[in-house]
Amino acid sequence: METAPQQEWLETNGLGGYASSTVTGLNTRRYHGLLVAAIKPPVGRMVLLSKLEETLVIADRRYDLSTNRYPGVVHPRGYQFLKQFRRDPFPILTYEAGGVQLEKSVFMVQGQNTTVIRYEIRGPAGCTLEVRPLIAFRDFHATTRENAALDPRFETGNGWVKLTPYAGLPSLYLNYAGAQVHASGTWYRNFEYDRERERGLDFREDLFNPLVLVFNGPRLVVVASTEPAPAQFERRKTTSALAAAADQFIVRRGEQHTIIAGYHWFGDWGRDTMIALPGLTLATGRYDIAKSILLAFAAHVDRGMLPNRFPDVGEAPEYNTVDATLWFFEAVRALLEATGDDGFVRQKLYATLADIVAWHERGTRYGIHVDSDGLLHAGEPGVQLTWMDAKVGDWVVTPRSGKPVEIQALWYNALRVMAGLGTDSAHYTALADRAQASFAPQFWNDRAQCLYDVVDGDSQDASIRPNQIFAVSLFHKMLPADKAKAVVDVVEQRLLTPYGLRTLAPDDPHYRGRYEGDPRSRDSAYHQGTVWPWLMGPFIAAYVDVHGRSPEALAKAAGWLAGFERYISEDGLGQVPEVFDGDAPQRPGGCIAQAWSVAELLRAALLVSRE
Repeated sequence: METAPQQEWLETNGLGGYASSTVTGLNTRRYHGLLVAAIKPPVGRMVLLSKLEETLVIADRRYDLSTNRYPGVVHPRGYQFLKQFRRDPFPILTYEAGGVQLEKSVFMVQGQNTTVIRYEIRGPAGCTLEVRPLIAFRDFHATTRENAALDPRFETGNGWVKLTPYAGLPSLYLNYAGAQVHASGTWYRNFEYDRERERGLDFREDLFNPLVLVFNGPRLVVVASTEPAPAQFERRKTTSALAAAADQFIVRRGEQHTIIAGYHWFGDWGRDTMIALPGLTLATGRYDIAKSILLAFAAHVDRGMLPNRFPDVGEAPEYNTVDATLWFFEAVRALLEATGDDGFVRQKLYATLADIVAWHERGTRYGIHVDSDGLLHAGEPGVQLTWMDAKVGDWVVTPRSGKPVEIQALWYNALRVMAGLGTDSAHYTALADRAQASFAPQFWNDRAQCLYDVVDGDSQDASIRPNQIFAVSLFHKMLPADKAKAVVDVVEQRLLTPYGLRTLAPDDPHYRGRYEGDPRSRDSAYHQGTVWPWLMGPFIAAYVDVHGRSPEALAKAAGWLAGFERYISEDGLGQVPEVFDGDAPQRPGGCIAQAWSVAELLRAALLVSRE
């Protein structure tokens, strides 16, 4: 109980829905549940089935296998019977009690809001398994309490139960075989979720148990679904750890595909999607999905800007980012490199790309415009436009208004991509040349032998941050070789950890080494020292490049990646989190599974292995 609740597993369904808990079955987050359904794929997620409480009955002995935390007590203490947890490739929990072994597996059906829970009992005949569903039926960001509005009734049929506890919400179907159904109608009160308590959020909840399923037999299956007759399903095959992790994030948005930024609580964000696209789709050979994602976001470009995010409740997209749009160009370039399909780009995307550049030239939202020096200026008071976007109330933690260094690198890269497409290339080449001529004179910090983080008029921010690595890692670069190597050296010496790059050098007075506490505390550390695994991808790309892909550099990069492989197979349970602490030992934090973390490691692994 000291360490196991820190380890969380995740199953997804390709729609944005998921199942997730800890290795003991103790729910420690309001986001945990056996069926968290995406009602408006890939968003509109609701916790329908929170968990199943299981009791194994052997003769006159009862063994409660579940584990819950209530005020001041853990009850039942089913973790004492848990002998093994493994992913094969989905979660499998093995319990032993009274000379009987029970194996429980959990997986989701792709393309449906359906979770399959299988039980296999090995031991003397005559055992009985009682299964008590606990339902929540609420938004996954919320919690629920006992209330009179819940309808406790349920319908039964041949091998199914239908629950509709609240009007206007979807029904939950429990499909089963060989069970007796007994009404219960009981509220379980005051579950406590430790991770929410630590995050300074609402951490108590009541759950309703409408019925009990009583099984006799060695093999039992419960299928929880929003579908009355779920499709046939088969056992998923094992793949490589990173490739399996990548599968969790690719989901449908209407007729096209998109990428969930992170589980449990993120939807599809433009910035995260474009950064993650090369690793999740191109490195894994899913070129058609890559094209589908690009088309999905191109359809929502407005005033030369890619959406920053699609809200959970389905309102209009938000356009408050300067870099998501520029990462769009890099995703297109990566697609061209992987497929050579310039016909697709010219026919389906070129007009949108050209319109984006034109909008940036004449100016669009939030002061985003090309300055007289050819560099891109962005920012207004109270707005956070770069990936370092933490905001607490009216306090923008890292405003970075003016000319952020990675925005210039991305802008230059975008212009070279456009020039390479051969239409109006002279114009884009001239824009790129002007930006390149202005970049180093303004951004080179000769004293620190690296790049300033932000330049705004006469103001130059000398904070040592990882954003400068993109001036070396992107395909089209503005820096000469000597300066590029100096940047990589500084980043390696000041920011590199086993799990990625710190967002601020530890000797900076604003550095925060722990990502913990309430929302204000966490947001104040989010980009002020916290380590981001996704930054390992661009760092490895830059490191290998400036060292000429030497055997020594490739071996060193492979060693960094091996550390993540160990984390994925052990502590991460098949995934890579959003962040780690800046201070050692680097504890994981944020989302337990982050798309660009996995994607950039996949991309780096391909780069390192390429002859």
